[in-house]
Amino acid sequence: MMTFTFNRRAIAGEGDTRPASLTTRILSDCLVVAGILAFGGLIAYLLPTIAAPIGPHGVPSGVSTDVARLPYYAMRSVLRMAVALLVSLVFSFIYGLAAARSRRAGKILIPLLDILQSVPILGFLSISVPFWLTLFPGSMLGVEAASIFAIFTSQAWNMTFSFYHSLRSEPKELVEAAKNLRLTSWQRFWTLDVPNACIPLLWNCMMSVSGGWFFLTASEMISVNNRTYALPGIGSFVAQSAAEGRFGGIGWAIVAMVLVVLAIDFLLWKPLTAWAEKFRITQNASSAVSTSLVLTIIRQSHVDEWLGRLLRPIGDLLDRMMRPFGVTGASRPADPRRRRAGDLVFNVIVWILLAAGVVYMLVTIRHDTGLGELAYAFALGGLTFLRVALLIVLCSLIWVPIGAVIGMNPKISRFAQPIIQVLASFPANFIFPFVTLWFVAWHIDIGWGSILLMALGTQWYILFNVIAGASQIPDDLREMAANMHLSRWMRWKTLILPAVFSSWCTGGITAAGGAWNASIVSEVVSYRSHTLTAQGIGSYITSATATGDMTRVLIGVAVMGVLVVAINRLFWEPLQRLANRRYALTV
Repeated sequence: MMTFTFNRRAIAGEGDTRPASLTTRILSDCLVVAGILAFGGLIAYLLPTIAAPIGPHGVPSGVSTDVARLPYYAMRSVLRMAVALLVSLVFSFIYGLAAARSRRAGKILIPLLDILQSVPILGFLSISVPFWLTLFPGSMLGVEAASIFAIFTSQAWNMTFSFYHSLRSEPKELVEAAKNLRLTSWQRFWTLDVPNACIPLLWNCMMSVSGGWFFLTASEMISVNNRTYALPGIGSFVAQSAAEGRFGGIGWAIVAMVLVVLAIDFLLWKPLTAWAEKFRITQNASSAVSTSLVLTIIRQSHVDEWLGRLLRPIGDLLDRMMRPFGVTGASRPADPRRRRAGDLVFNVIVWILLAAGVVYMLVTIRHDTGLGELAYAFALGGLTFLRVALLIVLCSLIWVPIGAVIGMNPKISRFAQPIIQVLASFPANFIFPFVTLWFVAWHIDIGWGSILLMALGTQWYILFNVIAGASQIPDDLREMAANMHLSRWMRWKTLILPAVFSSWCTGGITAAGGAWNASIVSEVVSYRSHTLTAQGIGSYITSATATGDMTRVLIGVAVMGVLVVAINRLFWEPLQRLANRRYALTV
Protein backbone atom coordinates (compact mmCIF):
# COMPACT_ATOMS: atom_id res chain seq x y z
CA MET A 1 0.00 0.00 0.00
CA MET A 2 1.28 3.46 -0.88
CA THR A 3 1.77 5.77 2.05
CA PHE A 4 3.61 8.88 3.10
CA THR A 5 7.31 8.15 3.47
CA PHE A 6 9.70 9.73 5.93
CA ASN A 7 12.68 10.53 3.74
CA ARG A 8 15.47 11.53 6.11
CA ARG A 9 17.74 12.67 3.29
CA ALA A 10 15.02 14.93 1.94
CA ILE A 11 14.25 16.40 5.34
CA ALA A 12 17.84 17.02 6.28
CA GLY A 13 18.59 18.48 2.90
CA GLU A 14 21.68 16.32 2.72
CA GLY A 15 22.91 13.61 0.42
CA ASP A 16 24.66 12.02 3.41
CA THR A 17 22.65 10.44 6.21
CA ARG A 18 25.59 10.11 8.65
CA PRO A 19 24.89 11.71 12.05
CA ALA A 20 26.42 15.12 12.65
CA SER A 21 29.38 15.46 15.01
CA LEU A 22 28.99 17.03 18.44
CA THR A 23 30.87 20.14 17.31
CA THR A 24 28.55 20.54 14.31
CA ARG A 25 25.45 20.15 16.48
CA ILE A 26 26.69 22.73 19.00
CA LEU A 27 27.49 25.17 16.18
CA SER A 28 24.05 24.55 14.68
CA ASP A 29 22.45 25.18 18.08
CA CYS A 30 24.25 28.53 18.33
CA LEU A 31 23.09 29.55 14.84
CA VAL A 32 19.47 28.54 15.51
CA VAL A 33 19.38 30.31 18.88
CA ALA A 34 20.92 33.41 17.33
CA GLY A 35 18.27 33.34 14.60
CA ILE A 36 15.45 32.99 17.14
CA LEU A 37 16.82 35.88 19.22
CA ALA A 38 17.22 38.06 16.11
CA PHE A 39 13.65 37.29 15.03
CA GLY A 40 12.30 38.07 18.50
CA GLY A 41 14.26 41.31 18.65
CA LEU A 42 12.95 42.36 15.25
CA ILE A 43 9.35 41.77 16.33
CA ALA A 44 9.95 43.69 19.58
CA TYR A 45 11.39 46.57 17.55
CA LEU A 46 8.43 46.76 15.17
CA LEU A 47 5.48 46.21 17.52
CA PRO A 48 5.52 49.58 19.36
CA THR A 49 5.17 51.54 16.10
CA ILE A 50 2.34 49.28 14.88
CA ALA A 51 0.11 50.04 17.87
CA ALA A 52 1.19 53.69 18.24
CA PRO A 53 -1.54 56.25 18.90
CA ILE A 54 -2.69 58.46 16.04
CA GLY A 55 -1.06 61.88 16.24
CA PRO A 56 -2.88 65.23 16.49
CA HIS A 57 -2.82 65.62 12.70
CA GLY A 58 -4.52 62.26 12.11
CA VAL A 59 -3.30 59.32 10.04
CA PRO A 60 -0.52 60.45 7.66
CA SER A 61 -1.45 60.69 4.00
CA GLY A 62 2.12 60.18 2.78
CA VAL A 63 5.47 58.65 3.69
CA SER A 64 9.07 59.71 3.42
CA THR A 65 10.85 58.95 0.15
CA ASP A 66 14.28 58.85 1.81
CA VAL A 67 16.00 55.75 0.43
CA ALA A 68 17.64 55.17 3.82
CA ARG A 69 14.18 54.31 5.19
CA LEU A 70 13.73 51.42 2.75
CA PRO A 71 15.12 48.66 5.07
CA TYR A 72 12.65 49.66 7.78
CA TYR A 73 9.82 49.91 5.26
CA ALA A 74 10.72 46.46 3.93
CA MET A 75 10.51 44.95 7.43
CA ARG A 76 7.09 46.52 7.97
CA SER A 77 5.81 45.18 4.65
CA VAL A 78 7.14 41.67 5.31
CA LEU A 79 5.52 41.64 8.76
CA ARG A 80 2.12 42.60 7.29
CA MET A 81 2.40 39.91 4.63
CA ALA A 82 3.46 37.30 7.19
CA VAL A 83 0.48 38.05 9.44
CA ALA A 84 -1.88 38.02 6.44
CA LEU A 85 -0.40 34.68 5.32
CA LEU A 86 -0.97 33.09 8.74
CA VAL A 87 -4.56 34.35 8.81
CA SER A 88 -5.05 33.06 5.24
CA LEU A 89 -3.72 29.64 6.26
CA VAL A 90 -6.11 29.36 9.20
CA PHE A 91 -8.96 30.58 7.00
CA SER A 92 -8.07 27.98 4.35
CA PHE A 93 -8.12 25.17 6.91
CA ILE A 94 -11.49 26.16 8.38
CA TYR A 95 -13.24 27.14 5.15
CA GLY A 96 -11.82 24.23 3.13
CA LEU A 97 -12.78 21.67 5.78
CA ALA A 98 -16.31 23.05 6.06
CA ALA A 99 -16.79 22.99 2.28
CA ALA A 100 -15.29 19.51 1.81
CA ARG A 101 -16.81 17.74 4.80
CA SER A 102 -20.34 19.17 4.57
CA ARG A 103 -22.11 18.48 1.30
CA ARG A 104 -24.75 21.13 1.97
CA ALA A 105 -22.29 23.77 3.16
CA GLY A 106 -20.15 23.13 0.10
CA LYS A 107 -23.05 24.09 -2.17
CA ILE A 108 -22.89 27.60 -0.68
CA LEU A 109 -19.26 28.02 0.33
CA ILE A 110 -17.64 27.11 -3.01
CA PRO A 111 -19.80 29.44 -5.17
CA LEU A 112 -19.25 32.13 -2.53
CA LEU A 113 -15.50 31.55 -2.80
CA ASP A 114 -15.80 31.95 -6.59
CA ILE A 115 -17.41 35.34 -6.06
CA LEU A 116 -14.98 36.49 -3.37
CA GLN A 117 -11.89 35.81 -5.50
CA SER A 118 -13.33 37.92 -8.33
CA VAL A 119 -14.16 40.95 -6.15
CA PRO A 120 -11.51 43.68 -6.61
CA ILE A 121 -9.34 44.39 -3.60
CA LEU A 122 -10.45 48.03 -3.63
CA GLY A 123 -14.01 46.84 -3.10
CA PHE A 124 -12.96 45.11 0.13
CA LEU A 125 -11.07 48.21 1.28
CA SER A 126 -14.01 50.58 0.81
CA ILE A 127 -16.09 48.40 3.13
CA SER A 128 -13.48 47.32 5.70
CA VAL A 129 -11.54 50.53 6.44
CA PRO A 130 -14.35 52.26 8.41
CA PHE A 131 -14.91 49.04 10.37
CA TRP A 132 -11.27 48.67 11.41
CA LEU A 133 -10.92 52.36 12.30
CA THR A 134 -14.00 52.06 14.51
CA LEU A 135 -12.73 48.85 16.11
CA PHE A 136 -9.37 50.44 17.03
CA PRO A 137 -10.17 54.13 17.62
CA GLY A 138 -7.25 56.49 18.04
CA SER A 139 -4.66 53.84 17.19
CA MET A 140 -2.62 53.10 14.08
CA LEU A 141 -3.55 49.48 14.68
CA GLY A 142 -6.85 50.14 12.89
CA VAL A 143 -5.10 51.17 9.67
CA GLU A 144 -2.63 48.29 10.06
CA ALA A 145 -5.54 45.85 10.41
CA ALA A 146 -7.19 47.29 7.30
CA SER A 147 -3.94 46.89 5.35
CA ILE A 148 -3.45 43.30 6.55
CA PHE A 149 -7.06 42.49 5.68
CA ALA A 150 -6.52 43.85 2.17
CA ILE A 151 -3.42 41.66 1.73
CA PHE A 152 -5.40 38.72 3.13
CA THR A 153 -8.03 39.15 0.40
CA SER A 154 -5.26 38.80 -2.21
CA GLN A 155 -3.82 35.64 -0.61
CA ALA A 156 -6.59 33.50 0.86
CA TRP A 157 -8.69 32.34 -2.08
CA ASN A 158 -6.20 30.25 -4.06
CA MET A 159 -4.90 28.65 -0.82
CA THR A 160 -8.46 27.72 0.14
CA PHE A 161 -9.17 26.25 -3.29
CA SER A 162 -5.96 24.22 -3.10
CA PHE A 163 -6.75 22.80 0.35
CA TYR A 164 -10.35 22.06 -0.60
CA HIS A 165 -9.39 20.15 -3.74
CA SER A 166 -6.70 18.23 -1.82
CA LEU A 167 -9.34 17.14 0.69
CA ARG A 168 -11.64 16.06 -2.13
CA SER A 169 -8.92 13.98 -3.79
CA GLU A 170 -7.48 12.13 -0.78
CA PRO A 171 -6.45 8.52 -1.58
CA LYS A 172 -9.29 6.22 -0.57
CA GLU A 173 -6.90 3.72 0.99
CA LEU A 174 -5.59 6.33 3.43
CA VAL A 175 -9.11 7.46 4.28
CA GLU A 176 -10.05 3.84 5.05
CA ALA A 177 -6.93 3.51 7.19
CA ALA A 178 -7.95 6.59 9.18
CA LYS A 179 -11.38 5.03 9.76
CA ASN A 180 -9.95 1.67 10.78
CA LEU A 181 -7.56 3.34 13.21
CA ARG A 182 -10.53 5.30 14.63
CA LEU A 183 -8.67 8.61 14.47
CA THR A 184 -10.45 11.61 15.88
CA SER A 185 -11.24 14.44 13.49
CA TRP A 186 -8.33 16.35 15.02
CA GLN A 187 -5.92 13.44 14.52
CA ARG A 188 -7.11 12.87 10.97
CA PHE A 189 -6.61 16.55 10.19
CA TRP A 190 -2.94 16.50 11.24
CA THR A 191 -2.03 12.98 10.09
CA LEU A 192 -3.89 12.82 6.75
CA ASP A 193 -5.58 16.05 5.64
CA VAL A 194 -2.67 18.45 6.13
CA PRO A 195 0.10 16.05 4.97
CA ASN A 196 -1.86 15.15 1.83
CA ALA A 197 -2.40 18.85 1.03
CA CYS A 198 1.03 20.03 2.17
CA ILE A 199 2.93 20.23 -1.14
CA PRO A 200 0.24 21.98 -3.26
CA LEU A 201 -0.69 24.20 -0.32
CA LEU A 202 2.96 25.19 0.13
CA TRP A 203 3.29 26.24 -3.51
CA ASN A 204 0.03 28.17 -3.26
CA CYS A 205 1.38 29.92 -0.16
CA MET A 206 4.33 31.01 -2.31
CA MET A 207 1.90 32.21 -4.96
CA SER A 208 -0.14 34.06 -2.34
CA VAL A 209 2.89 35.94 -1.06
CA SER A 210 3.86 36.75 -4.64
CA GLY A 211 0.34 38.00 -5.32
CA GLY A 212 0.47 40.09 -2.16
CA TRP A 213 3.34 42.13 -3.60
CA PHE A 214 1.10 43.05 -6.55
CA PHE A 215 -1.47 44.66 -4.22
CA LEU A 216 1.03 46.09 -1.74
CA THR A 217 0.70 49.63 -3.08
CA ALA A 218 -3.10 49.67 -2.71
CA SER A 219 -2.95 48.10 0.76
CA GLU A 220 -0.31 50.46 2.19
CA MET A 221 -1.51 53.68 0.53
CA ILE A 222 -5.25 53.33 1.14
CA SER A 223 -7.55 55.81 -0.61
CA VAL A 224 -11.15 55.58 0.59
CA ASN A 225 -13.93 58.20 0.71
CA ASN A 226 -11.66 60.98 -0.57
CA ARG A 227 -9.11 60.29 2.16
CA THR A 228 -5.69 58.67 2.00
CA TYR A 229 -4.16 56.58 4.80
CA ALA A 230 -0.43 55.88 4.37
CA LEU A 231 1.54 53.23 6.24
CA PRO A 232 5.32 52.79 6.14
CA GLY A 233 6.17 50.08 3.60
CA ILE A 234 7.64 49.37 0.19
CA GLY A 235 4.24 49.76 -1.49
CA SER A 236 3.56 53.18 -0.02
CA PHE A 237 7.17 54.20 -0.77
CA VAL A 238 6.61 53.36 -4.44
CA ALA A 239 3.27 55.20 -4.54
CA GLN A 240 4.78 58.29 -2.91
CA SER A 241 7.84 58.22 -5.18
CA ALA A 242 5.61 57.95 -8.27
CA ALA A 243 3.48 60.87 -7.08
CA GLU A 244 6.60 63.01 -6.60
CA GLY A 245 8.19 61.85 -9.86
CA ARG A 246 11.12 60.17 -8.10
CA PHE A 247 11.70 57.30 -10.51
CA GLY A 248 15.08 56.60 -8.93
CA GLY A 249 13.25 55.85 -5.69
CA ILE A 250 11.03 53.35 -7.51
CA GLY A 251 14.15 51.65 -8.84
CA TRP A 252 15.63 51.34 -5.34
CA ALA A 253 12.29 49.99 -4.08
CA ILE A 254 12.33 47.30 -6.77
CA VAL A 255 15.89 46.36 -5.77
CA ALA A 256 14.81 46.15 -2.11
CA MET A 257 11.81 44.03 -3.06
CA VAL A 258 13.97 41.59 -5.05
CA LEU A 259 16.40 41.24 -2.13
CA VAL A 260 13.52 40.59 0.26
CA VAL A 261 12.04 37.95 -2.06
CA LEU A 262 15.39 36.16 -2.35
CA ALA A 263 15.87 36.29 1.44
CA ILE A 264 12.38 34.85 2.04
CA ASP A 265 13.05 32.12 -0.50
CA PHE A 266 16.34 31.17 1.20
CA LEU A 267 15.10 31.38 4.80
CA LEU A 268 11.54 30.06 4.39
CA TRP A 269 10.48 28.54 1.09
CA LYS A 270 13.54 26.41 0.39
CA PRO A 271 13.52 24.83 3.87
CA LEU A 272 9.77 24.19 3.66
CA THR A 273 10.05 22.72 0.16
CA ALA A 274 12.77 20.32 1.30
CA TRP A 275 10.84 19.43 4.48
CA ALA A 276 7.64 18.77 2.52
CA GLU A 277 9.37 15.96 0.59
CA LYS A 278 8.38 13.63 3.45
CA PHE A 279 4.73 14.02 2.43
CA ARG A 280 5.11 12.67 -1.08
CA ILE A 281 3.12 9.50 -1.72
CA THR A 282 5.65 6.92 -2.82
CA GLN A 283 7.04 3.51 -1.92
CA ASN A 284 10.68 4.45 -1.87
CA ALA A 285 12.92 7.42 -1.28
CA SER A 286 13.57 9.86 -4.06
CA SER A 287 16.93 9.59 -5.75
CA ALA A 288 17.09 13.37 -6.19
CA VAL A 289 15.80 15.44 -3.31
CA SER A 290 15.40 19.12 -2.53
CA THR A 291 18.11 20.59 -0.35
CA SER A 292 18.25 23.52 2.03
CA LEU A 293 21.17 24.82 4.07
CA VAL A 294 18.81 26.37 6.62
CA LEU A 295 16.90 23.12 7.11
CA THR A 296 20.15 21.18 7.40
CA ILE A 297 21.31 23.48 10.22
CA ILE A 298 17.95 23.12 12.00
CA ARG A 299 18.02 19.32 11.66
CA GLN A 300 21.58 19.16 12.99
CA SER A 301 20.66 21.23 16.03
CA HIS A 302 18.66 20.13 19.07
CA VAL A 303 15.76 22.46 18.34
CA ASP A 304 13.51 19.68 16.99
CA GLU A 305 14.05 17.69 20.19
CA TRP A 306 13.29 20.75 22.33
CA LEU A 307 10.14 21.53 20.39
CA GLY A 308 9.06 17.89 20.55
CA ARG A 309 9.32 17.82 24.34
CA LEU A 310 7.54 21.17 24.61
CA LEU A 311 4.67 20.44 22.21
CA ARG A 312 4.04 16.76 22.93
CA PRO A 313 2.01 17.39 26.14
CA ILE A 314 -0.01 20.06 24.31
CA GLY A 315 -0.70 17.67 21.44
CA ASP A 316 -1.78 14.90 23.81
CA LEU A 317 -4.10 17.31 25.61
CA LEU A 318 -5.69 18.44 22.34
CA ASP A 319 -6.17 14.81 21.28
CA ARG A 320 -8.06 14.07 24.51
CA MET A 321 -10.12 17.25 24.19
CA MET A 322 -11.14 16.49 20.60
CA ARG A 323 -12.10 12.84 21.12
CA PRO A 324 -15.62 13.65 22.46
CA PHE A 325 -16.40 15.25 19.07
CA GLY A 326 -16.28 11.80 17.46
CA VAL A 327 -13.92 9.65 15.46
CA THR A 328 -13.46 9.26 11.73
CA GLY A 329 -16.13 7.04 10.18
CA ALA A 330 -17.95 6.49 13.48
CA SER A 331 -21.25 8.13 12.50
CA ARG A 332 -24.02 5.93 11.18
CA PRO A 333 -25.14 6.34 7.58
CA ALA A 334 -28.06 8.76 7.36
CA ASP A 335 -31.47 7.45 6.45
CA PRO A 336 -31.96 8.13 2.70
CA ARG A 337 -35.46 9.52 3.20
CA ARG A 338 -34.39 11.88 5.98
CA ARG A 339 -31.38 12.92 3.92
CA ARG A 340 -33.53 13.75 0.89
CA ALA A 341 -35.99 15.64 3.08
CA GLY A 342 -33.16 17.63 4.67
CA ASP A 343 -31.70 18.41 1.25
CA LEU A 344 -35.10 19.59 0.06
CA VAL A 345 -35.59 21.94 3.03
CA PHE A 346 -32.03 23.24 2.71
CA ASN A 347 -32.36 23.88 -1.03
CA VAL A 348 -35.72 25.61 -0.62
CA ILE A 349 -34.34 27.98 2.04
CA VAL A 350 -31.25 28.78 -0.08
CA TRP A 351 -33.31 29.41 -3.22
CA ILE A 352 -35.78 31.61 -1.35
CA LEU A 353 -32.98 33.76 0.05
CA LEU A 354 -31.26 33.89 -3.34
CA ALA A 355 -34.48 34.78 -5.13
CA ALA A 356 -35.23 37.53 -2.61
CA GLY A 357 -31.78 39.04 -3.15
CA VAL A 358 -32.09 38.85 -6.92
CA VAL A 359 -35.55 40.43 -6.90
CA TYR A 360 -34.38 43.27 -4.66
CA MET A 361 -31.38 43.89 -6.93
CA LEU A 362 -33.52 43.84 -10.09
CA VAL A 363 -36.03 46.28 -8.58
CA THR A 364 -33.18 48.64 -7.65
CA ILE A 365 -31.64 48.40 -11.13
CA ARG A 366 -34.97 48.89 -12.88
CA HIS A 367 -35.68 52.00 -10.78
CA ASP A 368 -32.25 53.60 -11.27
CA THR A 369 -30.99 52.61 -14.73
CA GLY A 370 -33.49 50.24 -16.34
CA LEU A 371 -33.01 46.54 -17.03
CA GLY A 372 -31.47 47.32 -20.42
CA GLU A 373 -28.33 48.36 -18.56
CA LEU A 374 -28.10 44.85 -17.12
CA ALA A 375 -28.22 43.30 -20.60
CA TYR A 376 -25.52 45.73 -21.75
CA ALA A 377 -23.32 44.74 -18.79
CA PHE A 378 -23.73 41.05 -19.63
CA ALA A 379 -22.62 41.79 -23.21
CA LEU A 380 -19.49 43.51 -21.85
CA GLY A 381 -18.97 40.57 -19.53
CA GLY A 382 -18.99 38.30 -22.56
CA LEU A 383 -16.11 40.28 -24.09
CA THR A 384 -14.08 40.01 -20.89
CA PHE A 385 -14.88 36.29 -20.73
CA LEU A 386 -13.37 35.78 -24.19
CA ARG A 387 -10.19 37.52 -23.04
CA VAL A 388 -10.01 35.42 -19.86
CA ALA A 389 -10.63 32.19 -21.80
CA LEU A 390 -7.90 32.99 -24.34
CA LEU A 391 -5.56 33.93 -21.49
CA ILE A 392 -6.09 30.58 -19.73
CA VAL A 393 -5.52 28.63 -22.95
CA LEU A 394 -2.29 30.47 -23.83
CA CYS A 395 -0.90 30.35 -20.29
CA SER A 396 -1.69 26.64 -20.06
CA LEU A 397 0.08 25.86 -23.33
CA ILE A 398 3.15 27.77 -22.15
CA TRP A 399 3.40 26.98 -18.43
CA VAL A 400 2.09 23.40 -18.08
CA PRO A 401 5.14 21.86 -19.84
CA ILE A 402 7.55 24.23 -18.09
CA GLY A 403 5.95 23.67 -14.68
CA ALA A 404 5.99 19.89 -15.11
CA VAL A 405 9.70 19.89 -15.96
CA ILE A 406 10.52 22.12 -12.97
CA GLY A 407 8.41 20.10 -10.55
CA MET A 408 9.85 16.73 -11.61
CA ASN A 409 13.49 17.81 -11.38
CA PRO A 410 14.68 19.05 -7.95
CA LYS A 411 17.93 20.35 -9.46
CA ILE A 412 16.04 22.57 -11.90
CA SER A 413 13.59 23.52 -9.14
CA ARG A 414 16.42 24.73 -6.87
CA PHE A 415 17.65 27.00 -9.65
CA ALA A 416 14.28 28.12 -10.99
CA GLN A 417 12.38 28.62 -7.73
CA PRO A 418 13.99 31.94 -6.68
CA ILE A 419 13.76 33.25 -10.26
CA ILE A 420 10.06 32.38 -10.43
CA GLN A 421 9.53 33.95 -7.01
CA VAL A 422 11.08 37.23 -8.18
CA LEU A 423 9.14 37.27 -11.46
CA ALA A 424 5.84 36.38 -9.79
CA SER A 425 6.43 38.89 -6.98
CA PHE A 426 7.26 41.76 -9.30
CA PRO A 427 4.30 44.18 -9.16
CA ALA A 428 3.21 44.16 -12.80
CA ASN A 429 1.23 47.37 -12.34
CA PHE A 430 4.59 49.18 -11.96
CA ILE A 431 5.22 48.73 -15.69
CA PHE A 432 1.68 49.44 -16.91
CA PRO A 433 2.59 53.06 -17.88
CA PHE A 434 5.51 51.86 -20.01
CA VAL A 435 3.35 49.16 -21.61
CA THR A 436 0.78 51.85 -22.41
CA LEU A 437 3.39 53.85 -24.31
CA TRP A 438 4.39 50.68 -26.17
CA PHE A 439 0.77 50.04 -27.16
CA VAL A 440 0.46 53.63 -28.43
CA ALA A 441 3.75 53.54 -30.34
CA TRP A 442 2.99 50.22 -32.02
CA HIS A 443 -0.72 50.90 -32.49
CA ILE A 444 -1.68 47.78 -30.52
CA ASP A 445 -5.41 47.48 -29.82
CA ILE A 446 -5.98 47.59 -26.06
CA GLY A 447 -8.67 44.94 -26.53
CA TRP A 448 -5.85 42.48 -27.30
CA GLY A 449 -3.23 44.23 -25.18
CA SER A 450 -5.35 43.90 -22.04
CA ILE A 451 -4.89 40.11 -22.29
CA LEU A 452 -1.14 40.63 -21.90
CA LEU A 453 -1.69 42.95 -18.92
CA MET A 454 -3.95 40.41 -17.20
CA ALA A 455 -1.43 37.64 -17.87
CA LEU A 456 1.38 39.53 -16.12
CA GLY A 457 -0.28 38.94 -12.75
CA THR A 458 -2.32 35.75 -13.21
CA GLN A 459 -0.18 33.32 -15.22
CA TRP A 460 1.76 32.34 -12.12
CA TYR A 461 -1.26 30.60 -10.54
CA ILE A 462 -1.09 27.95 -13.27
CA LEU A 463 2.69 27.60 -13.09
CA PHE A 464 2.87 27.24 -9.30
CA ASN A 465 0.07 24.67 -9.15
CA VAL A 466 1.52 22.59 -11.99
CA ILE A 467 4.93 22.60 -10.28
CA ALA A 468 3.26 21.37 -7.08
CA GLY A 469 1.40 18.63 -8.96
CA ALA A 470 4.47 17.45 -10.84
CA SER A 471 6.58 17.34 -7.68
CA GLN A 472 4.05 14.90 -6.16
CA ILE A 473 4.43 12.28 -8.92
CA PRO A 474 5.73 9.14 -7.15
CA ASP A 475 9.20 7.98 -8.14
CA ASP A 476 7.76 4.49 -8.58
CA LEU A 477 5.67 5.65 -11.51
CA ARG A 478 8.57 7.55 -13.02
CA GLU A 479 10.82 4.48 -12.77
CA MET A 480 8.10 2.29 -14.28
CA ALA A 481 7.79 4.66 -17.25
CA ALA A 482 11.56 4.57 -17.72
CA ASN A 483 11.73 0.77 -17.46
CA MET A 484 8.97 0.42 -20.07
CA HIS A 485 11.01 2.64 -22.42
CA LEU A 486 8.02 4.85 -23.16
CA SER A 487 8.51 7.51 -25.77
CA ARG A 488 8.55 11.10 -24.66
CA TRP A 489 5.01 11.68 -25.96
CA MET A 490 3.67 8.51 -24.31
CA ARG A 491 5.29 9.50 -21.01
CA TRP A 492 3.55 12.88 -21.16
CA LYS A 493 0.26 11.35 -22.29
CA THR A 494 0.05 8.48 -19.81
CA LEU A 495 1.91 9.82 -16.74
CA ILE A 496 2.76 13.51 -16.56
CA LEU A 497 -0.37 15.19 -17.92
CA PRO A 498 -2.79 12.93 -15.96
CA ALA A 499 -0.72 13.50 -12.80
CA VAL A 500 -0.83 17.30 -13.06
CA PHE A 501 -4.40 17.51 -14.39
CA SER A 502 -6.02 18.15 -10.99
CA SER A 503 -3.37 20.75 -10.09
CA TRP A 504 -3.89 22.46 -13.45
CA CYS A 505 -7.62 22.67 -12.72
CA THR A 506 -6.93 24.33 -9.36
CA GLY A 507 -4.48 26.75 -11.00
CA GLY A 508 -6.92 27.45 -13.82
CA ILE A 509 -9.74 28.31 -11.42
CA THR A 510 -7.62 30.71 -9.39
CA ALA A 511 -5.95 32.17 -12.50
CA ALA A 512 -9.35 32.81 -14.08
CA GLY A 513 -10.60 34.46 -10.89
CA GLY A 514 -7.47 36.59 -10.75
CA ALA A 515 -7.89 37.54 -14.41
CA TRP A 516 -11.46 38.74 -13.82
CA ASN A 517 -10.15 40.78 -10.89
CA ALA A 518 -7.23 42.13 -12.94
CA SER A 519 -9.59 43.24 -15.73
CA ILE A 520 -10.47 46.21 -13.51
CA VAL A 521 -6.98 47.66 -14.05
CA SER A 522 -6.12 46.01 -17.37
CA GLU A 523 -9.00 47.24 -19.54
CA VAL A 524 -8.28 50.89 -18.69
CA VAL A 525 -4.63 51.98 -18.68
CA SER A 526 -3.20 55.46 -18.83
CA TYR A 527 0.06 57.33 -18.75
CA ARG A 528 0.17 61.12 -18.76
CA SER A 529 -2.02 62.23 -21.67
CA HIS A 530 -2.58 58.72 -23.06
CA THR A 531 -5.59 56.68 -21.88
CA LEU A 532 -6.53 53.40 -23.53
CA THR A 533 -9.90 51.78 -22.81
CA ALA A 534 -11.07 48.34 -23.89
CA GLN A 535 -14.71 47.40 -23.88
CA GLY A 536 -15.42 44.91 -21.10
CA ILE A 537 -16.92 44.51 -17.67
CA GLY A 538 -13.64 45.62 -16.04
CA SER A 539 -13.63 49.02 -17.74
CA TYR A 540 -17.38 49.29 -17.03
CA ILE A 541 -16.78 48.90 -13.28
CA THR A 542 -13.79 51.26 -13.37
CA SER A 543 -15.80 53.96 -15.11
CA ALA A 544 -18.75 53.56 -12.74
CA THR A 545 -16.45 53.76 -9.71
CA ALA A 546 -14.74 56.91 -11.03
CA THR A 547 -18.11 58.69 -11.45
CA GLY A 548 -19.52 57.40 -8.18
CA ASP A 549 -22.39 55.56 -9.89
CA MET A 550 -22.98 52.90 -7.25
CA THR A 551 -25.88 51.28 -9.12
CA ARG A 552 -23.68 50.56 -12.11
CA VAL A 553 -20.93 49.36 -9.78
CA LEU A 554 -23.47 46.94 -8.30
CA ILE A 555 -24.48 45.82 -11.81
CA GLY A 556 -20.86 45.26 -12.85
CA VAL A 557 -19.87 43.31 -9.73
CA ALA A 558 -23.09 41.24 -9.89
CA VAL A 559 -22.56 40.38 -13.57
CA MET A 560 -18.94 39.46 -12.91
CA GLY A 561 -19.97 37.25 -9.99
CA VAL A 562 -22.69 35.49 -12.00
CA LEU A 563 -20.32 34.80 -14.89
CA VAL A 564 -17.54 33.50 -12.63
CA VAL A 565 -19.89 31.16 -10.74
CA ALA A 566 -21.55 29.93 -13.95
CA ILE A 567 -18.22 29.20 -15.66
CA ASN A 568 -16.88 27.38 -12.61
CA ARG A 569 -20.03 25.27 -12.29
CA LEU A 570 -20.31 24.45 -16.00
CA PHE A 571 -16.62 24.03 -16.88
CA TRP A 572 -14.19 23.77 -13.99
CA GLU A 573 -16.31 21.68 -11.64
CA PRO A 574 -16.85 18.84 -14.19
CA LEU A 575 -13.12 18.86 -14.88
CA GLN A 576 -12.40 18.55 -11.16
CA ARG A 577 -14.82 15.62 -10.88
CA LEU A 578 -13.08 14.00 -13.84
CA ALA A 579 -9.70 14.51 -12.18
CA ASN A 580 -10.90 12.98 -8.89
CA ARG A 581 -12.54 10.05 -10.66
CA ARG A 582 -9.92 9.10 -13.27
CA TYR A 583 -6.62 10.68 -12.30
CA ALA A 584 -6.52 10.41 -8.50
CA LEU A 585 -3.53 8.49 -7.15
CA THR A 586 -4.61 5.07 -5.87
CA VAL A 587 -3.46 1.48 -5.82
